[in-house]
Amino acid sequence: MTTFDEREAGFEAKFTHDADVEFRVNSRRNKLLGHWAAAKLGMTGDAVDTYAKAVIASDFEEPGEEDVFRKVLGDLVAGNVAATDLDVRAAMGDCLIEARRQIMGAA
Repeated sequence: MTTFDEREAGFEAKFTHDADVEFRVNSRRNKLLGHWAAAKLGMTGDAVDTYAKAVIASDFEEPGEEDVFRKVLGDLVAGNVAATDLDVRAAMGDCLIEARRQIMGAA
């Protein structure tokens, strides 16, 4: 194997690792966001975890995070919870910071 091939393999491995970490961070953010929204909706017990899993699953509808945002905001509005776009986006940002701390701290 040449030096070029070794470098290429190294870059590919780093890309794969970084993509995996980013996926885990986003999944953790969605879980934390689901717990935040469930608390706002007054859910307790197993309903909280079930809702968090639904939020995680909503991220697979389309690329990006808008599908998650629409789900959470829609559920809050449907549940008559006073929440604005900014409230949900702020919670998403806070949850992303916490998720990154949790995942990077565990690595």
